[in-house]
Amino acid sequence: MINLIKRIFTGAIYIALIVAAILLLDNSPVMFLLVFPLLIVLGIGEMVTMAKDDATQSWLVNVIDMLGGVCLFVAFYMHYEGTTSQSRAMWLLPIAAYLIVRTIVQLYRPQQNAVHSLERSFFSLGYVALPVSLLNCIMSISAPRLLLGMFLFIWLYDTGAYCVGMLLGRHRLFERVSPKKSWEGVFGGIAACVAGALVTYNWFDEFFQVPELSLWVGMSVVIAVAATFGDLVESLIKRTVGVKDSGNILPGHGGILDRIDSLLLVAPAVLIYLLLIVPNLH
Repeated sequence: MINLIKRIFTGAIYIALIVAAILLLDNSPVMFLLVFPLLIVLGIGEMVTMAKDDATQSWLVNVIDMLGGVCLFVAFYMHYEGTTSQSRAMWLLPIAAYLIVRTIVQLYRPQQNAVHSLERSFFSLGYVALPVSLLNCIMSISAPRLLLGMFLFIWLYDTGAYCVGMLLGRHRLFERVSPKKSWEGVFGGIAACVAGALVTYNWFDEFFQVPELSLWVGMSVVIAVAATFGDLVESLIKRTVGVKDSGNILPGHGGILDRIDSLLLVAPAVLIYLLLIVPNLH
């Protein structure tokens, strides 16, 4: 019971921060530029911690990677918020600076396997920072409140999958990677997403600025499927390095990556869906 209370309290704070960051975009981007880069920093920190081996990264490399992730997010934001050709071109500078600094620093780490060290850094950016940065792309071709709808579907999927899986889960989904996940949980999550799409379309369509019903329901299904694989991928990483949770910063949930694992595949999947499937949106 105590663990459940911790889980609910921590989840409520996380959701409140995400909602505030998106809704306040109409007035100021400050919250948006604080919350999501923070997720990137914490996520990259957990990736580094989980991937420890005999050639442990130095604190300097860890800080450079975290700053590189923040630079990537800011770069995408600058690109889509720029109003002139020069300001739009400036989005490349943070990325270029990170690549130069990170590779030069590696020259002064002769005791490390350079390939493994650079792989760890670049994978962390590609797995954590890039998907979160794509939120800027989704926002630029749709609307902030549609972005909020995407998060709503992720949370509905997680809730539906957890509840149905706990109550009815019998058939294992991917036992080699995640022994507890079930097909029943997946279908429960999908059903929760579709139900959420129907409710928001009928009663909150203006608030979420949704496209037509079929496309809105379609997006909810895309999110549910991508969230399933996002969860499995993070489970694979944790099983590979032999840890139960990615961290312990979120009581009742584990680490940041345990909280945003679905988002890391949902964001690129939704971007593809909006660009290729939804007409007249971009």
